Amino acid sequence: MTRADRPVRQSRSVPFRGPIFTVTREAVRLPTGHRVVYDVVRHRGSVVLVPQPTRHTIVLIRQYRWAIGQWIWELPAGSLEPGERADRAARRECAEEIGLRPSRLERLGTFYPTPGFCDERMIFYRCTGLRPPARPVSGDADEQIEPRTFRLDEVARMIRRGEIIDMKTVCGYQLIAGLQVRLRSARLAG
Repeated sequence: MTRADRPVRQSRSVPFRGPIFTVTREAVRLPTGHRVVYDVVRHRGSVVLVPQPTRHTIVLIRQYRWAIGQWIWELPAGSLEPGERADRAARRECAEEIGLRPSRLERLGTFYPTPGFCDERMIFYRCTGLRPPARPVSGDADEQIEPRTFRLDEVARMIRRGEIIDMKTVCGYQLIAGLQVRLRSARLAG
């Protein structure tokens, strides 16, 4: 794709600025010559945690999600603080949301959950070597979280039955399930 094939922003305004994200309204000229206006959610990024107390279990949290009006089971996650490195955010969020600090982090991948209107990057980390933090950590005031450990096969059934409806959780499960298959294959081949 050449530079001439890309859309060009002609103007930008900020109709909303909040603590987690900003909304921009951008007038864009497409390569076809058409002019369109996009409303874009600008997000500083987040980390998604796949805490594994053992190779065959993961910790999910249950919390009420106001936007969809229901309690859901999901992987712990949280927004990056301004200027914060993703690995530090992963350690912080793990302690805040499940009360355990990982001694090991493995970056599993980075994904854009809704690139049609949002630039949020979700960075997935496998968290192992979980242990209580040296000092108690308090979570966010707006969160009511219940952590619980599940076997991976139980999570697979919950996804199939529609009991897990959060996309980042399905993605994180798939990343771990794929990792388990690769490890098992390597052990059999070795």
